[in-house]
Amino acid sequence: REEGAMGKKPNILVVGSFVMDLIVSTQRLPENGETVLGTGFRTAPGGKGLNQAVQAARLGAQVEMMGCVGRDAYGDTMLACAREAGVDVSHVKHTDQAPSAIGNVQLFQRSDGSTQNRIVVVPGANLLLTQADVAFLREKIGGFDMVMLQLEIPLPVNIAVARYARAAGVPVMLNPAPAAPLPADLLSAVTYLSPNENEAELLSGVPLHRTEHGIDLKRVEHAAAVLRDKGAAHVIVTLGDVGSAYLGKEFLHCPSVSGIQAIDPTAAGDSYIGALSVALAGGEPVDEAMRRATHTAAITVSRMGALPSLPTLAEVEVSLARRSVS
Repeated sequence: REEGAMGKKPNILVVGSFVMDLIVSTQRLPENGETVLGTGFRTAPGGKGLNQAVQAARLGAQVEMMGCVGRDAYGDTMLACAREAGVDVSHVKHTDQAPSAIGNVQLFQRSDGSTQNRIVVVPGANLLLTQADVAFLREKIGGFDMVMLQLEIPLPVNIAVARYARAAGVPVMLNPAPAAPLPADLLSAVTYLSPNENEAELLSGVPLHRTEHGIDLKRVEHAAAVLRDKGAAHVIVTLGDVGSAYLGKEFLHCPSVSGIQAIDPTAAGDSYIGALSVALAGGEPVDEAMRRATHTAAITVSRMGALPSLPTLAEVEVSLARRSVS
Protein backbone atom coordinates (compact mmCIF):
# COMPACT_ATOMS: atom_id res chain seq x y z
CA ARG A 1 0.00 0.00 0.00
CA GLU A 2 1.37 3.35 -1.03
CA GLU A 3 1.50 6.14 1.49
CA GLY A 4 -0.97 8.98 0.91
CA ALA A 5 0.43 11.86 -1.10
CA MET A 6 -0.84 15.40 -1.59
CA GLY A 7 -3.44 15.41 -4.35
CA LYS A 8 -3.97 11.64 -4.26
CA LYS A 9 -7.54 10.36 -4.46
CA PRO A 10 -7.76 8.47 -1.17
CA ASN A 11 -9.40 5.06 -0.85
CA ILE A 12 -11.49 5.01 2.33
CA LEU A 13 -13.38 2.25 4.13
CA VAL A 14 -16.29 3.15 6.43
CA VAL A 15 -17.69 0.48 8.73
CA GLY A 16 -20.68 2.02 10.45
CA SER A 17 -24.35 2.82 10.78
CA PHE A 18 -27.32 3.56 8.56
CA VAL A 19 -30.09 5.59 10.25
CA MET A 20 -33.20 7.12 8.71
CA ASP A 21 -33.80 10.43 10.47
CA LEU A 22 -37.41 11.36 11.27
CA ILE A 23 -37.15 15.09 11.87
CA VAL A 24 -39.65 17.23 13.75
CA SER A 25 -39.24 21.01 13.99
CA THR A 26 -40.80 22.96 16.85
CA GLN A 27 -40.60 26.43 18.32
CA ARG A 28 -40.23 24.99 21.81
CA LEU A 29 -39.61 21.56 23.25
CA PRO A 30 -42.43 20.00 25.30
CA GLU A 31 -42.26 19.68 29.06
CA ASN A 32 -42.85 16.32 30.72
CA GLY A 33 -46.34 15.10 29.82
CA GLU A 34 -47.01 18.04 27.52
CA THR A 35 -47.93 18.03 23.83
CA VAL A 36 -46.91 20.90 21.56
CA LEU A 37 -47.58 21.53 17.89
CA GLY A 38 -44.62 21.15 15.58
CA THR A 39 -43.83 23.42 12.67
CA GLY A 40 -42.54 20.81 10.24
CA PHE A 41 -41.70 17.16 9.56
CA ARG A 42 -39.45 15.41 7.06
CA THR A 43 -37.36 12.29 6.68
CA ALA A 44 -33.68 12.24 5.74
CA PRO A 45 -31.22 9.36 5.34
CA GLY A 46 -28.37 9.55 7.84
CA GLY A 47 -26.51 7.72 10.57
CA LYS A 48 -22.93 8.54 11.48
CA GLY A 49 -21.50 5.91 9.18
CA LEU A 50 -23.55 6.89 6.15
CA ASN A 51 -23.07 10.62 6.75
CA GLN A 52 -19.31 10.27 6.98
CA ALA A 53 -19.14 7.97 3.96
CA VAL A 54 -21.20 10.30 1.77
CA GLN A 55 -19.22 13.35 2.88
CA ALA A 56 -15.95 11.62 2.02
CA ALA A 57 -17.31 10.61 -1.40
CA ARG A 58 -18.60 14.12 -2.16
CA LEU A 59 -15.11 15.42 -1.45
CA GLY A 60 -13.61 13.16 -4.08
CA ALA A 61 -12.57 10.06 -2.16
CA GLN A 62 -13.18 6.52 -3.32
CA VAL A 63 -15.39 5.14 -0.55
CA GLU A 64 -16.61 1.67 0.37
CA MET A 65 -19.07 1.19 3.23
CA MET A 66 -19.93 -1.86 5.32
CA GLY A 67 -22.98 -1.97 7.60
CA CYS A 68 -26.40 -3.55 8.03
CA VAL A 69 -29.91 -2.48 7.02
CA GLY A 70 -33.35 -4.09 7.27
CA ARG A 71 -35.27 -5.35 4.26
CA ASP A 72 -37.53 -2.32 4.23
CA ALA A 73 -38.16 0.95 2.42
CA TYR A 74 -35.87 2.92 4.75
CA GLY A 75 -32.99 0.55 4.04
CA ASP A 76 -33.57 0.75 0.29
CA THR A 77 -33.68 4.54 0.40
CA MET A 78 -30.46 4.84 2.40
CA LEU A 79 -28.56 2.50 0.09
CA ALA A 80 -29.84 4.40 -2.95
CA CYS A 81 -28.60 7.67 -1.47
CA ALA A 82 -25.20 6.14 -0.79
CA ARG A 83 -24.92 4.86 -4.35
CA GLU A 84 -25.98 8.23 -5.74
CA ALA A 85 -23.07 9.83 -3.85
CA GLY A 86 -20.68 7.26 -5.31
CA VAL A 87 -20.30 5.06 -2.22
CA ASP A 88 -19.76 1.34 -2.88
CA VAL A 89 -22.34 -0.51 -0.73
CA SER A 90 -21.98 -3.91 -2.37
CA HIS A 91 -20.94 -5.52 0.93
CA VAL A 92 -23.72 -4.05 3.08
CA LYS A 93 -25.62 -6.75 4.95
CA HIS A 94 -29.43 -7.08 4.70
CA THR A 95 -31.43 -8.66 7.51
CA ASP A 96 -35.00 -9.83 8.16
CA GLN A 97 -34.38 -9.91 11.92
CA ALA A 98 -34.74 -6.17 12.60
CA PRO A 99 -35.88 -3.00 10.83
CA SER A 100 -33.45 -0.40 9.57
CA ALA A 101 -32.41 2.03 12.29
CA ILE A 102 -34.31 5.27 12.78
CA GLY A 103 -33.37 8.51 14.50
CA ASN A 104 -35.98 10.68 16.19
CA VAL A 105 -34.64 14.21 15.69
CA GLN A 106 -36.23 17.17 17.46
CA LEU A 107 -35.14 20.58 16.18
CA PHE A 108 -35.81 23.55 18.46
CA GLN A 109 -35.76 26.83 16.58
CA ARG A 110 -34.73 29.59 18.98
CA SER A 111 -35.82 33.23 18.71
CA ASP A 112 -32.33 34.34 17.62
CA GLY A 113 -32.55 32.10 14.56
CA SER A 114 -30.19 29.40 15.81
CA THR A 115 -31.20 25.78 16.25
CA GLN A 116 -30.62 23.11 18.88
CA ASN A 117 -31.25 19.42 18.37
CA ARG A 118 -32.10 16.38 20.47
CA ILE A 119 -31.74 12.94 18.91
CA VAL A 120 -32.88 9.48 19.98
CA VAL A 121 -31.61 6.62 17.83
CA VAL A 122 -33.31 3.21 17.68
CA PRO A 123 -30.41 1.10 16.35
CA GLY A 124 -32.36 -1.76 14.80
CA ALA A 125 -30.35 -3.56 12.10
CA ASN A 126 -27.14 -1.72 12.99
CA LEU A 127 -26.73 -3.98 16.03
CA LEU A 128 -26.92 -7.13 13.90
CA LEU A 129 -23.61 -6.55 12.14
CA THR A 130 -21.22 -9.25 13.41
CA GLN A 131 -17.52 -10.00 13.47
CA ALA A 132 -18.17 -12.81 10.99
CA ASP A 133 -19.70 -10.28 8.58
CA VAL A 134 -16.50 -8.23 8.49
CA ALA A 135 -13.98 -11.08 8.64
CA PHE A 136 -13.40 -10.82 4.87
CA LEU A 137 -11.87 -7.37 5.48
CA ARG A 138 -8.79 -8.95 7.04
CA GLU A 139 -7.47 -9.80 3.58
CA LYS A 140 -8.47 -6.62 1.72
CA ILE A 141 -8.13 -3.86 4.31
CA GLY A 142 -4.52 -3.19 3.31
CA GLY A 143 -5.79 -1.60 0.09
CA PHE A 144 -7.35 1.36 1.92
CA ASP A 145 -5.73 4.64 2.95
CA MET A 146 -8.05 5.22 5.93
CA VAL A 147 -10.63 3.26 7.93
CA MET A 148 -13.45 5.22 9.58
CA LEU A 149 -15.37 3.84 12.57
CA GLN A 150 -18.06 5.09 14.98
CA LEU A 151 -19.93 3.58 17.94
CA GLU A 152 -23.40 3.03 16.44
CA ILE A 153 -22.48 -0.59 15.58
CA PRO A 154 -21.43 -3.39 17.98
CA LEU A 155 -18.14 -2.71 19.73
CA PRO A 156 -16.65 -6.16 18.89
CA VAL A 157 -17.03 -5.32 15.18
CA ASN A 158 -15.13 -2.06 15.66
CA ILE A 159 -12.39 -3.84 17.57
CA ALA A 160 -12.02 -6.51 14.88
CA VAL A 161 -11.84 -3.99 12.03
CA ALA A 162 -9.41 -1.75 13.93
CA ARG A 163 -7.13 -4.73 14.59
CA TYR A 164 -7.19 -5.72 10.92
CA ALA A 165 -6.28 -2.16 9.96
CA ARG A 166 -3.47 -1.88 12.51
CA ALA A 167 -1.97 -5.17 11.33
CA ALA A 168 -2.03 -3.88 7.74
CA GLY A 169 -0.58 -0.47 8.64
CA VAL A 170 -3.77 1.43 7.73
CA PRO A 171 -4.70 4.47 9.87
CA VAL A 172 -8.00 4.30 11.78
CA MET A 173 -10.27 7.27 12.51
CA LEU A 174 -12.61 6.47 15.42
CA ASN A 175 -15.47 8.86 16.14
CA PRO A 176 -16.50 7.75 19.68
CA ALA A 177 -20.16 8.64 19.33
CA PRO A 178 -22.38 8.00 21.10
CA ALA A 179 -19.89 8.09 23.98
CA ALA A 180 -19.17 4.73 25.58
CA PRO A 181 -16.22 3.24 27.49
CA LEU A 182 -13.41 2.41 25.07
CA PRO A 183 -11.40 -0.75 25.78
CA ALA A 184 -7.63 -0.58 25.60
CA ASP A 185 -7.42 -3.03 22.70
CA LEU A 186 -9.54 -0.69 20.60
CA LEU A 187 -7.71 2.51 21.56
CA SER A 188 -4.34 0.92 20.90
CA ALA A 189 -5.42 0.28 17.29
CA VAL A 190 -6.77 3.81 16.76
CA THR A 191 -4.67 6.41 14.96
CA TYR A 192 -7.10 9.33 15.25
CA LEU A 193 -9.71 9.64 18.01
CA SER A 194 -12.27 12.34 17.18
CA PRO A 195 -14.78 13.10 19.97
CA ASN A 196 -16.84 16.26 20.28
CA GLU A 197 -16.45 18.30 23.47
CA ASN A 198 -19.16 16.38 25.37
CA GLU A 199 -17.70 13.02 24.40
CA ALA A 200 -14.18 14.22 25.25
CA GLU A 201 -15.37 15.24 28.70
CA LEU A 202 -17.15 11.94 29.34
CA LEU A 203 -14.28 9.79 28.06
CA SER A 204 -11.48 11.73 29.76
CA GLY A 205 -13.18 12.76 32.99
CA VAL A 206 -11.89 16.32 32.47
CA PRO A 207 -14.69 18.94 32.85
CA LEU A 208 -14.99 21.17 29.79
CA HIS A 209 -17.79 23.40 31.01
CA ARG A 210 -18.38 26.52 28.96
CA THR A 211 -18.62 29.94 30.61
CA GLU A 212 -19.53 33.40 29.36
CA HIS A 213 -15.91 33.59 28.22
CA GLY A 214 -16.22 30.48 26.04
CA ILE A 215 -14.27 27.26 26.55
CA ASP A 216 -10.87 26.93 28.20
CA LEU A 217 -8.52 25.48 25.57
CA LYS A 218 -6.08 24.43 28.30
CA ARG A 219 -8.78 22.11 29.62
CA VAL A 220 -9.40 20.82 26.11
CA GLU A 221 -5.69 20.10 25.78
CA HIS A 222 -5.72 18.30 29.15
CA ALA A 223 -8.70 16.15 28.11
CA ALA A 224 -7.02 15.31 24.81
CA ALA A 225 -3.82 14.38 26.65
CA VAL A 226 -5.73 11.98 28.88
CA LEU A 227 -7.26 10.31 25.83
CA ARG A 228 -3.93 10.17 24.02
CA ASP A 229 -2.34 8.55 27.07
CA LYS A 230 -5.07 5.88 26.95
CA GLY A 231 -3.72 4.74 23.58
CA ALA A 232 -4.88 6.93 20.68
CA ALA A 233 -1.92 8.42 18.81
CA HIS A 234 -3.77 11.61 17.81
CA VAL A 235 -6.84 13.28 19.33
CA ILE A 236 -9.08 15.79 17.53
CA VAL A 237 -11.85 17.43 19.57
CA THR A 238 -14.63 19.21 17.70
CA LEU A 239 -15.86 22.29 19.60
CA GLY A 240 -18.83 23.59 17.62
CA ASP A 241 -18.70 27.37 17.24
CA VAL A 242 -15.26 27.40 18.90
CA GLY A 243 -13.77 25.30 16.08
CA SER A 244 -11.64 22.24 16.81
CA ALA A 245 -8.48 21.25 18.64
CA TYR A 246 -5.78 18.68 17.92
CA LEU A 247 -3.21 16.99 20.11
CA GLY A 248 -0.45 14.78 18.73
CA LYS A 249 3.12 15.84 19.20
CA GLU A 250 1.83 19.41 19.53
CA PHE A 251 -1.44 21.18 20.40
CA LEU A 252 -3.28 23.04 17.62
CA HIS A 253 -6.51 25.04 17.64
CA CYS A 254 -8.46 25.79 14.46
CA PRO A 255 -11.14 28.47 14.99
CA SER A 256 -14.58 28.31 13.40
CA VAL A 257 -15.42 29.98 10.10
CA SER A 258 -16.71 33.54 10.42
CA GLY A 259 -20.01 34.82 9.02
CA ILE A 260 -21.93 31.54 9.11
CA GLN A 261 -25.65 31.42 10.00
CA ALA A 262 -26.17 28.10 11.79
CA ILE A 263 -29.50 26.66 10.62
CA ASP A 264 -29.25 22.98 11.57
CA PRO A 265 -26.36 21.34 13.47
CA THR A 266 -27.39 17.83 12.38
CA ALA A 267 -24.42 15.97 10.80
CA ALA A 268 -21.97 18.82 11.41
CA GLY A 269 -19.58 16.53 13.29
CA ASP A 270 -19.90 13.82 10.66
CA SER A 271 -19.18 16.36 7.94
CA TYR A 272 -16.06 17.54 9.77
CA ILE A 273 -14.76 14.01 10.34
CA GLY A 274 -15.47 12.91 6.78
CA ALA A 275 -13.57 15.90 5.43
CA LEU A 276 -10.74 15.51 7.92
CA SER A 277 -10.30 11.85 6.99
CA VAL A 278 -10.17 12.60 3.26
CA ALA A 279 -7.60 15.35 3.77
CA LEU A 280 -5.38 13.29 6.07
CA ALA A 281 -5.63 10.21 3.85
CA GLY A 282 -4.71 12.42 0.90
CA GLY A 283 -1.52 13.56 2.61
CA GLU A 284 -2.45 17.02 3.89
CA PRO A 285 -0.79 18.20 7.12
CA VAL A 286 -3.02 18.24 10.20
CA ASP A 287 -3.49 22.01 10.34
CA GLU A 288 -4.58 22.22 6.71
CA ALA A 289 -6.81 19.17 7.13
CA MET A 290 -8.49 20.81 10.13
CA ARG A 291 -9.01 24.03 8.19
CA ARG A 292 -10.60 22.17 5.27
CA ALA A 293 -12.81 20.15 7.64
CA THR A 294 -13.89 23.32 9.44
CA HIS A 295 -15.08 24.93 6.19
CA THR A 296 -16.87 21.72 5.22
CA ALA A 297 -18.75 21.57 8.53
CA ALA A 298 -19.57 25.29 8.33
CA ILE A 299 -21.41 24.74 5.06
CA THR A 300 -23.26 21.79 6.59
CA VAL A 301 -24.64 23.74 9.56
CA SER A 302 -25.90 26.46 7.22
CA ARG A 303 -28.31 23.95 5.61
CA MET A 304 -31.15 21.73 6.77
CA GLY A 305 -30.93 17.96 7.11
CA ALA A 306 -28.13 15.42 7.29
CA LEU A 307 -27.19 14.04 3.86
CA PRO A 308 -28.75 16.96 1.94
CA SER A 309 -26.52 19.41 3.82
CA LEU A 310 -23.18 17.73 3.07
CA PRO A 311 -21.20 19.84 0.57
CA THR A 312 -19.27 18.88 -2.53
CA LEU A 313 -15.57 19.47 -3.10
CA ALA A 314 -16.33 22.44 -5.36
CA GLU A 315 -18.43 24.10 -2.65
CA VAL A 316 -15.71 23.65 -0.06
CA GLU A 317 -13.11 25.11 -2.40
CA VAL A 318 -15.30 28.20 -2.87
CA SER A 319 -15.65 28.58 0.90
CA LEU A 320 -11.91 28.23 1.42
CA ALA A 321 -11.30 30.94 -1.16
CA ARG A 322 -13.94 33.37 0.14
CA ARG A 323 -13.98 32.99 3.90
CA SER A 324 -11.31 33.13 6.56
CA VAL A 325 -11.40 31.51 9.98
CA SER A 326 -12.58 33.84 12.71
